[in-house]
Amino acid sequence: MSFDITKMNNSLEWDDLRLVLAVGRTGTLTGAAKALGVSHPTVFRKLRELERRISVELFERTRQGYAPSAAGEEAIAVAGRIETEVHALERQVIGRDLQPSGTVSLTTTDALYHACFAPVLARFCVAFPEIDLDIVLSNSVLDLTEREADIAIRPATAPPDHLVGRRLGVIRQSIYVRRDLLDVPWRESSLGWVGPDRRMGYAALESWMKEESHAENCRMRVNSTPGMLAAVKGGAGLAVLPDYAAADDPHLKRVEAVPRLDVDLWLLTHPTLRRAARIRALMDFVASAAKERFP
Repeated sequence: MSFDITKMNNSLEWDDLRLVLAVGRTGTLTGAAKALGVSHPTVFRKLRELERRISVELFERTRQGYAPSAAGEEAIAVAGRIETEVHALERQVIGRDLQPSGTVSLTTTDALYHACFAPVLARFCVAFPEIDLDIVLSNSVLDLTEREADIAIRPATAPPDHLVGRRLGVIRQSIYVRRDLLDVPWRESSLGWVGPDRRMGYAALESWMKEESHAENCRMRVNSTPGMLAAVKGGAGLAVLPDYAAADDPHLKRVEAVPRLDVDLWLLTHPTLRRAARIRALMDFVASAAKERFP
């Protein structure tokens, strides 16, 4: 049975299409529930209600998950197009905002937030009481085009072409160890290494450790920079850490810089959002504060 939205527009709502899109993209009810911020039973119930209401089976239940039927594939395609249009409209409406008020969503890494930007954003809230912040800490790159966030503070060799912003400075990287553990030159020590877990997605550091033969002596892997920092402070061994997070720690010793891993820090947004007063206010505030930390 073919899925014709023009014949069902009295039965379907945007939330229905979001549900179909989430199940189609993830292939599981658990994945869809996570994407939509609801429970697994809620997704199961709503999908059954939707299929019963429109008298169309949108997904086939298999051992591997939920596979779209022919009608389901059509519904997913329609939902995807509508989602794109909705996000474009949101960006245009926000872009016309002239007053510094409302909510701004910002994404950055947990390391940058804890070591650098948490106090900056707290000061921003005091300076702009009419603007609320929605902060998402993630090592994955969120899609600003799809409105997963309005602003991103990210390390990058080069920002995506479809985004605009400014380069805040350079994140310097160095080898660190707990100060009381190293009594000989670090290359002569028997200390093991702390490295990034594959889920951290730090390919540059993984490659460097392999080329320098440190990966074979890696005794601990962690999936976040704060986790690696805590491991080094706990005495787990040597690790490459960003200077902004480790250089001022009295318990750590900086033994050698690793210029090859230096990376630019960018403040980015979508072109249609940069004219919004609240977006400009936050970007200007963050950029000004970053001059002190990343000269």
